[in-house]
Amino acid sequence: MGQDIELTAADGKTLAGYLALPEKSSKPAPGLVLLPEVFNTNDHIRSVVDGYAAAGFVVIAPDVYWRQEPGCYLPYTDEGREKAQSLRAQMDTDQFTADLGDVVATLKARADCTGKVGVMGFCLGGKFTYLASTRLPIDAGVSYYGVQIDEHLDEADDLKCPILMHFASDDPHVPQETVNAIRTRMGVWNNVDVHVYPETEHGFNRYGYPSHNEAAAAMARDRTLAHFRAHLS
Repeated sequence: MGQDIELTAADGKTLAGYLALPEKSSKPAPGLVLLPEVFNTNDHIRSVVDGYAAAGFVVIAPDVYWRQEPGCYLPYTDEGREKAQSLRAQMDTDQFTADLGDVVATLKARADCTGKVGVMGFCLGGKFTYLASTRLPIDAGVSYYGVQIDEHLDEADDLKCPILMHFASDDPHVPQETVNAIRTRMGVWNNVDVHVYPETEHGFNRYGYPSHNEAAAAMARDRTLAHFRAHLS
């Protein structure tokens, strides 16, 4: 189990984050910033954080809506989705990416972190993972069904680290033409790895919910761990 912590942004304002640590060790561990779906850092995302901490990483999941409505962690309901989309519409993409840079810097500076930091995210978080990979000094990225990446493909040449991208085959939020656009722009690069999982939907990693696909989630997690262990060691 992790704990809630307070982080400081460059403008001196504070935001909340959920921190989970690996089992006690005398050695520092690599860091991960884990970015949630549009529903923010809710109980499901916190369980994912705990899982990656158990795999040997220092993991922080920030409150992505802290500038709009701090502490608004939403359930997977129609009401939760409506609220989430309202908050997402209010987000300033450039501002949150800058805030994410402050989270990365905080994690790098921790004594229990090696200084190597990756970013991973789901849906909305997958978009910001891509932007972190093009704008921030991180060492690796993993994006799960990231939305709106195609709107930022003009930044692809600025890619600063290896990135792994997981997509669902049947995803109205990230349709196949979007995946094709990403593959056309970046898919042959040595530092870009794109996977599409057959017979899956958006949210296939979300355990306990209808879209969950156990086989695809397990395969994606194995690839994610291999990616981070290769680039954050």
